[in-house]
Amino acid sequence: MFGFFKAKKEKIVAPVDGNIVELSEVPDQVFAEKMAGDGVAIIPLSNTFVAPIAGVVSKIFSTNHAYSIISKNGLEVLVHIGLDTVALKGEGFKRLVEEGQSVSVGKPIISADLEYIKREGKNIITPIVFNCKKDITIEKNSVKMVREGEYILTVTI
Repeated sequence: MFGFFKAKKEKIVAPVDGNIVELSEVPDQVFAEKMAGDGVAIIPLSNTFVAPIAGVVSKIFSTNHAYSIISKNGLEVLVHIGLDTVALKGEGFKRLVEEGQSVSVGKPIISADLEYIKREGKNIITPIVFNCKKDITIEKNSVKMVREGEYILTVTI
């Protein structure tokens, strides 16, 4: 009636070059069963991970293996680089921004040495999940291989 409850659409871009896979294919129950939120995963082919959405960097884990950004509409996007990579205690990851910083789409956030991560026996598959206090709807693009910054899906909140 007054537009207070109008759904908002957020376009999400790939935070890294790579191959898109369904969350159900992630070999980690927390992500595969969407306990951490709905989304997609990317098997990365490059080392720089960027902001998939404009907003504020709400969290960068002390080990730099994961980060989240909250958009102006309240959508939180978590990018988790690899599985069990917290065990690397920050080795192989370099922080490029700080928490609380405003970022535009495509701003580099983390640099990761994917070869090092693989040598340490960790899977580099990168879940990208969404957290919001409201219900969300995800419309996925049908592409399977993406370049950093390319549109991968739309989230309606």
